Parts: sequence; structure tokens; C-alpha cells
Amino acid sequence: MSANNAPQPVKLSLPLEYQQHLFQELRAEDELVVIAKGLGLMRLVTNMLHSYDAAGNNLVIVIGADERENAWIGGALAESAAISMAPKARGLTVVNTDFTSVAAREKMYAKGGIYSVTSRILVVDLLTSLLNPETITGLVVLHADKVVATSLEAFILRVYRQKNKNGFLKALSDNPDPFTIGFSPLATMMRNLFLRKASLWPRFHVTVASALEGKKKAEVIELEVPMTEAMRDIQTAIMECVEVSIHELKKGNSGLEMDDWNLDSALLKNFDVIVRRQLDPNWHRVSWKTKQIVSDLTVLRGLLHSVLALDCVSFLQHLDTIHAAHSPQPGSTRQSQSPWLFLDAAHTIFDTAKRRVYSANTQVNARSSVDSLRPVLEEQPKWELLAEILEEIDRDLYFEPPMRDDSNGTILIMCSDEATTRQLRDYLQTMHVEPNAEKETRQKKEEHKPSGAFMMRRRLRGYLNWKREFAQVSNALFAENQKALEGAVDPRIAQGGYKGKAPANKRRRVRGGGAVGTAPGRNANGTVAQYFEKPKEVADLMDEVQITEEEAKQKADIIADPLEDMEDYYQLYEMQDLVVVHAYDGDQDEHVLEEIKPRYIIMYEPDAAFIRRIEVYRSSHNDRNVRVYFMFYGGSVEEQRYLATVRREKDSFTKLIKERASMSVVMTTDTHGVEDPQEAFLRTVNTRIAGGGRLAATAQPPRVVVDVREFRSSLPSLLHGRNMVIVPCMLTVGDYILSPHICVERKSVSDLISSFKDGRLYSQAEAMFQHYRSAVLLIEFDQNKSFTLEPFADLSGNLRSVNPNEAPSDLQSKLVLLTLAFPRLRVVWSSSPYQTAEIFEGLKAQQDEPDPVAAARAGLDRDARADDQAFNLEPHDMLAAAPGITPKNIKNVTLEADNVRHVANMEVAELEPLIGMQAARQVHGFFNRNLIDLDD
Repeated sequence: MSANNAPQPVKLSLPLEYQQHLFQELRAEDELVVIAKGLGLMRLVTNMLHSYDAAGNNLVIVIGADERENAWIGGALAESAAISMAPKARGLTVVNTDFTSVAAREKMYAKGGIYSVTSRILVVDLLTSLLNPETITGLVVLHADKVVATSLEAFILRVYRQKNKNGFLKALSDNPDPFTIGFSPLATMMRNLFLRKASLWPRFHVTVASALEGKKKAEVIELEVPMTEAMRDIQTAIMECVEVSIHELKKGNSGLEMDDWNLDSALLKNFDVIVRRQLDPNWHRVSWKTKQIVSDLTVLRGLLHSVLALDCVSFLQHLDTIHAAHSPQPGSTRQSQSPWLFLDAAHTIFDTAKRRVYSANTQVNARSSVDSLRPVLEEQPKWELLAEILEEIDRDLYFEPPMRDDSNGTILIMCSDEATTRQLRDYLQTMHVEPNAEKETRQKKEEHKPSGAFMMRRRLRGYLNWKREFAQVSNALFAENQKALEGAVDPRIAQGGYKGKAPANKRRRVRGGGAVGTAPGRNANGTVAQYFEKPKEVADLMDEVQITEEEAKQKADIIADPLEDMEDYYQLYEMQDLVVVHAYDGDQDEHVLEEIKPRYIIMYEPDAAFIRRIEVYRSSHNDRNVRVYFMFYGGSVEEQRYLATVRREKDSFTKLIKERASMSVVMTTDTHGVEDPQEAFLRTVNTRIAGGGRLAATAQPPRVVVDVREFRSSLPSLLHGRNMVIVPCMLTVGDYILSPHICVERKSVSDLISSFKDGRLYSQAEAMFQHYRSAVLLIEFDQNKSFTLEPFADLSGNLRSVNPNEAPSDLQSKLVLLTLAFPRLRVVWSSSPYQTAEIFEGLKAQQDEPDPVAAARAGLDRDARADDQAFNLEPHDMLAAAPGITPKNIKNVTLEADNVRHVANMEVAELEPLIGMQAARQVHGFFNRNLIDLDD
């Protein structure tokens, strides 16, 4: 199949009908493509780029690709060029800060080809005309969902479209969610992307469905695994904690849009991000408790995944670390625990997790005491099922050998993360090892089931050793606190004579005469207490899980392998014998399928995108049979999350289709790009000549010199949007130069705090005053956050009512000291980058345009005139403090003397021509005065 407009035919690897449709659409016109995850977006991109690459006379820029995508595109283009035998194809060149200098980039752009350029480099190259926008054949934008109005990508597209009306522009995304948030989001996104047409390809699109649901469907076996009783109890308890936390959040923040704050949303991946984003504008006003709950939600949602993914020992260890992190030090009177630790559900979580690992020994005999423990080591239900599936596959291969086809006999097991892959690898390696070989030998021989006993015993030994060290560290760290506690005078802290009980006359009457006190397993303040096993219990447990002969025979894990003597120890395996365990890895999974060609795929955890990748893989290859085992815990959060993800994507596409149907034509021409020259001239005329102003008119657009490091912020883009010419330079002094005399140092609030901490701001202010008449400190706030510097607090109390952990901030007092040190420093407050752009426009009125060369030289040039010469600041300040030295005469002294010692040794006769007789006497007298005899 040949590409529509390509001058020569190229071979494409797009076997499915919908892929071919999409390719032809993209080649024919500029459009935004939103495609469902897993339908082969990267394959489409590489084929499209290859069709331009093969022609050999194009300059195509790829924007928004990350490192892995660059590697993929580069490899695919090289492969396609070899298959198509295209002599002019040059492959992909990645342009980032690591490799390429300015001169090298200029030469590369002149040659043409396919380039993947980071946004920060590309915007500077376009503005400095290192890359002329008119020479670009076209732009391909990946991750189009991230192109918001203030992003660098939107800035690049605006510069490109202003100067190049004919080049193509293709934008692609496989994430429909961001296109459905806000008011007419699709139209807004398309305006940012300068595109008029949107092409939507959900899984339920007719062409996609017919391509994937034909005769070549994969055989899928769905396996619902029941959770154990303990797992279900823990999951229910965690859900209760999440529900209570959300309820507390709603109660404490009633003014927010909280329709989405419910248990169903809490299962989604980015719930805590959504909550944080809504609270962000008022984050400084939010109480300490709310901040704590927001961080707790992240922890609790992590636990929901951990209880299903981790084995019982690892989960208990994870719980121990969480508990230690959320507990105050012994002796601390601060009530800073997470609210969920006070709930009964929290007690259930910790208690049940413990009982899954070990429990009290019921058989009390001579050897074991009443409080001895025995290991329980509950195994994950999926392990047993996995072993059964592998056994079934073996039986099938033996009794019914499959027909020869292009698949390898490899078994591919897919799971969610690296930790799970390690766990499964350990399990598969050791599931046939019997740890206690001497016991029950007869029964074992009759029937041995695969089990994780060996692995679990090894992990329990590791856990008990870890817990022992953990307890020792805790005791060592908190011993001093305990001493302080015991010696404390305040009876409420010391819990002195009456050991925490109220005095007889203060005891509270309890209805029904119930016992007063805390529940077992809880601290005095009601939180779950950390449980440390007694030494005797640990000894018993260690006895139970001692290394047996069978275990000793097993080889240790390879931790570091130097790969020496490879020939002796390594061999190539037959693909038939391989079981590959792999974590889900986005688009890279397509490579995994193509390279391994598995006949059996076991999805250990559900993933919607991977299911589609299997469908595409199977439909693309007639001769590769695939059987898929799809495992999930019934009634679990895992199942809910999978269903919610599928439902959410379907809803997003439905919204997009509705909006596209009712959308008016998107105006993509940039209003500033086609401005009438006469209009531009009139706009610069300033008739306001009061107060000594002058009538100024110029057809030249206003110019701002910007430091290249400032392109991380959205301000340069907004200034460009206001018809200012942006000149990027590497500035030593200041961030923005508005005129020959006005220099601006921009600080966000966080940057301002860190600049005060390391003293950087003082030296920056001094440098600005050395080279510019008007130095401006711009303090810019985030657009979505409140325009206040200090946290909100009651006037009656103090700032500790907001956050007990932090003392009141002294930012304002530091600003006062700064203005005292530099009285001529102008401080400008801006509520957002949009307002800053407006302020800059006002400051530039009636001013001359800055000279970029002079701005770049400021702070660097040593051969400049004395007026512009930079001095070493510390000795300069020291000299300025001497009597007789004034701002007017200090320059003469500094230019004459090498250092302060030189000035101190000068005689009055040497100083007189520089600063005058009276000042010379003062300076000489100051440096020669006796330190002891002050009467002279």
C-alpha cells in the first residue's frame, strides 16, 4: 500500500483496516486524533513519520515525545527504511541538552530529516531564528492532551503558525479524559492546537470493532478468584477508613465542588490528585487536619492495592512502616496522628494482617508457653490458581500438541509492577520445594500440591530479623524521650502516681458500671498501638521456621552478577520452555508481544489497555494462536477499578462525540498573526503626554529580552501573545529586561523563600543595581492559588492554629529587611502570569527598547567602562562602611586600590587626590586608630 501524497511508494506495517483508514486521514489533512489506549497509537505515528522520511526532502519536528518513545520511533524508522529500501531515509535525530550545541543544531536543521526536539530547546530555536519556521515541513504533536493555553507546546504552535501557514500539523493522544473537563474542552484544546478537525477512535468505533472482532479472536478464559476471609476483612476495613476520611474532608471544606468525592471515585488512580487540585487554591487556609487526611487518602489507597498484590508477610511489614511513620515519638504531646488510626477499622486492619502471618499456639504443652506463636503464613489465592493454570498448559502441550504455527510455546505472565514480578518469580522457582521433608513423607509422596511455603518461611525469617532491628532502633532513638517522660513534673505527661487513672474525686461515672480504659491494642490516646513481639514469642516463631535440609539445598538469589565465565554457566533456552513474567509497561507491551510471540498469556492482574493490545496482536497475525487466562479477585477493589476505568473511558468518548457533533467551527487563525500594519502602528501611538511625557509612535513591536531559563514558566508565552517580540538570551543579571534601564527579577513564592534562605536574592539585587537604574523584584503568584502570602489564621490565636508543626513564617520580615538594604528596589506583586504580562506592558510604555547584546554582556564584561564595571561585593560593602567613604567617591578608591588592605595602608597624601582632604583624613584615621586606647 502506498502513502497518498508521498513521492515514492513505501511499505507500511498497518495490517488492520482502521489503522489504514487513520493513516490515510492523517496524510490527507491536519487533525487531532484521539484514540483509545492499546489500539496502536505509536505504530501509526512511526508509519506516518516513515512516509515523510522516505521522501528525503522534509523537515519534520516531533514534539512531546519522552525518552522511551524516542527510542521506539528511532528503532521503527530504521527498520522501516530497511524494509522499504528507501535510500533517502535518514531516521530520527533526538535533540536535547545532552548532545547538541547551537552550531550543531543549525547545521542539522539545514539538512532536514525527522527530529524529536524538547520543547524548551525548540521554542528558543524558533524565537532566535536558529530554526526558521518557514522551512519546517510539519509538526507532529504527541500527548496532545497536555497542550494547555499556557504550555510551551502551545507557544511553539503559535510561533509556527504565525510564520508558516502551509506546513502540516498533526496532534495525537490516547488519553480522552482531559478533553472532557471544563467548558467546551474539545473546542478549547483544538484552539490551543490550531486545528479544526477532530477524529475520534474509541474501541466501540464500527471500523475498530469489526477489525478486532472478526474470525481471528483470541481464546479468553476468565477466572474469578475468591479472596480469603482475612483479605476481605482488611479490604472492607480500609474502605471504611477511606469513606470516613472523605466524609471528614467534606465536613471541613464545605465550599468546594464535591460531587466526585465518593467511594467510587476513590478507586480511580488519580483521586488524591483531583482532591489536592480542588483544595490547592485554598491550601494556605486549609486546617492541618485536612492536609493530614489528604496525605492519608494516598496511603489508604496504596493499601487497597497492597493487600491484593503483596504476600501477607510483606503486607504486614508495609503496615509496620506506615504505622511508625504516622506515630509521634514516645513522650511527644503533639496530637498529630492520622485520624484513621483512631477508628475501629484501623484496629481490624492491623490485627487481621498479623493473624495472616502468625497466631497464638493453641496446643499448650511442656515445651510451649501460653503466649507462644505459630506461623500461619496465608498464601495469596491467585498463586494456587497460577500453578493450576501452568499445570493445565503442560497437560495440553503433552496430550494435545498444538498445530505448528508462528507462535512460540512461550507462556507470558503479565502483572502490574516490578514488585509483583519478583514475587511471582520467587514463587514459580520454589513452589515445588517441600520445606519440611521429614514430616508426613508418605502423604506428600502420594500428592504434592505446589505451594509458596518455602518462599513464605524465608520471608518470615527476614521479617522477624527486620522487626528485631526495627525495635532496637526505636528503643535507642526514643530512650531519651522516655527518661524525660519519667522525670517530667507535669502529672498529665508523666502519668505519675496514679498511672494514667483519674484521681478518685475526678473519676467519671460510666453508665452501666463498665470498665474504664482503652481497648486492647490501643495507646492511651486511642490510636492503634504498634505491636512488638516478646523475645520468647520471636524465639518460638524462629524455631518453627528454622531452615530445613531441603531449604538449605536451594541456591541463594543472585544479587549481583558480574557475568564472568558466561559460556560455562549460561545457555540459550528454547522458547518452548520459557515462562516470561513481565510488568505492564504501556506501549512497550506491543514490543513484548511481537518479540516473544507467546501462545499462552496469563493476565495476573486486569488491565484494559493490554486486553486491546492482545486483540490487535491477534487480529494482525493470522498464523498466531493465543489463549488468554484473565485472573481477577471477585468482589475486590481490583475488579471495581478495572470496570470503572473501562466505563470512564467510554463515557469520555461519548462526551467528546456529543461535543464534536454540536461544535461550531473552531477559529484557528491567531488574531495577532494577521494584524493590519496600519492597526499595529496606531496601537503604539501614545497620545498621553501629560507630566513631561512625549508623543511616541513607532511601527516596531515592543521587545522584551528574556533569560532562556525562564522558558520553564508560562510568562514568555503570554508576553508573546500580547504582541511583544521575545528575544531569548543567556542573562547573568535579571530575568526580563524591559528597557535599557528596567531589569526585572521574577520570583514565584516558593522560589522567593529559597532565595532568602541561601542569600541569593541580595546578590541578585546588588547585581541589578550595578547595571540598571531601575531594579524590579516581581513576586508572582500561581493563577489558581489565593493571592495571599501568609497562611490564614484567627487574629485571636496564632499561626499554629493552621499548622501546629510550623512556626509563623518570617517571609514578610525578610522582605522588609530587603527593602531597607535596597531602598530603591521596586517590589511588584502579581496575582498570576496573565496580570504580569499586563504589568510589563504598562512598564514598557514610553520606554526605549532594550538592547539584547548589552543585556547579555551585563555582569560578564570585564573590559567595560568604569561606570559599568562589576566590583567584588563583600570587600566593596566593607569599604563602604568606613568613615569618609561615600557612594560618590567609593568608585575612585576601588579603581585605584587592589584590595581593602591596600586602602588601609595608604597615606593621606595618596588618598587626597581621590576623595579630598577631609575624607582622606577620616579614612586614614579610621584604619590607623589604636584598638585599645580609644581616647585618641
